[in-house]
Amino acid sequence: MILTMPFEPFSEDARRAEYAVRMNRAVDYIQAHLAEPLDLEILAEVACFSPFHFHRLFHGLMGETIHDFIHRLRLERAAAQLVYAPGKSITEIALDCGFSSSSTFARAFKAFHHQSASEWRKNRKTDRKNRKDGSSEPVASSGEHPSRNQAPPMTLNIEVRHLPPMNVAYLRHVGPFQGNAALFSRLFGRLAAWARPRGFLLLSTARFLSVHHDNPEMEITDERNLRLDVALTVPGDIPVEGGISRQRLEGGAYAVARLRIRVDQYMEAWDAFMRDWLPASGYQPDVRPCLEIHHNEPHADLEGLHDVELCLAVKPL
Repeated sequence: MILTMPFEPFSEDARRAEYAVRMNRAVDYIQAHLAEPLDLEILAEVACFSPFHFHRLFHGLMGETIHDFIHRLRLERAAAQLVYAPGKSITEIALDCGFSSSSTFARAFKAFHHQSASEWRKNRKTDRKNRKDGSSEPVASSGEHPSRNQAPPMTLNIEVRHLPPMNVAYLRHVGPFQGNAALFSRLFGRLAAWARPRGFLLLSTARFLSVHHDNPEMEITDERNLRLDVALTVPGDIPVEGGISRQRLEGGAYAVARLRIRVDQYMEAWDAFMRDWLPASGYQPDVRPCLEIHHNEPHADLEGLHDVELCLAVKPL
C-alpha cells in the first residue's frame, strides 16, 4: 500500500508574494537598463513569465503598461538630470535616458511635464537659487512652512568615498512614505523576522538600508508611484522567499553624511545635502539610487535618534 501526502497548495498570500517578487525583478532590470532598448521578451524572461501573458500581468499588478512605466521613468530621470547636470546638453540627456532623438524627447517631455525641457531647467534652477539665497523656504516634512524663529539650517559634514557593491534582500513599498514611521517599522520588522532565523542578523557585515529610487522633494514623481526598498545586506547566493526580493546595488562614488536626527528631520537633511553642499561640490548626482544606511535601533537609543548615513551617488560635474 502506498501512502501519499495530500497536496497543500501555497496560500493566497504566498502566491501574491511570488508574483510581487517576479515583478520586482523586472522593475529592477528596467531601472538598471533604462538607457538601452528594453525588449518585452527579455523582461518576461527576467520575471519568469511567458511573453504572451507578461504584458497584461504587468499592467494588472503595477497599474501601468510596460511602455508607460518605462516612458515615465525615462522622463523622470531626464527631469532630474536637467536640474542636477547643468553641464550636459538637452540632447545628451535625451540620449542618456533612452530616447532615440532630441526631437522625440522634446515632444515627450512637454507632453508629460507640460513645459519644455529648457523651461524646466531654467525654472528649477531659479527655484534652487531662491532656496539657497533664503528668498524661498523649504517645506518641512509636516507639509507646513518652518517658522523663521526656528533653529538655523542643518549643517552636514560630507565626504565623498567609494562604497562597494552590496547584495541585499529587500521589501518594496510603492506609494507615499515620508513621515510614516509605522510603515518603516512594519517593513523593517518583517524583513528582520525573515532574516533572524537564517542567521543573517549575526553577520558582521549586516546593514539595514533604505533605498530610494525616486526623489519626492523634487516633485517629479507622483507620490502614488514613489518606490522605496527597505533592505538588508546578505550573502550574494542566498535563496529568497516569502515575498522577499533580492538585488545587487552598484558600488562607486557616494557623498556620505553621517548624522543623528529625529524621524521628522530626514527631509531637512536631504534638502541641506542638495541645496547647500551639492552645487558647490564639483559633483552631480549619478543615476544610482540614494541610500540611507541605518546604524542603530532608534527605539533603543537614549535620545530616540536615528544614527544614519545619507549616501548620494555622485560623479564629477
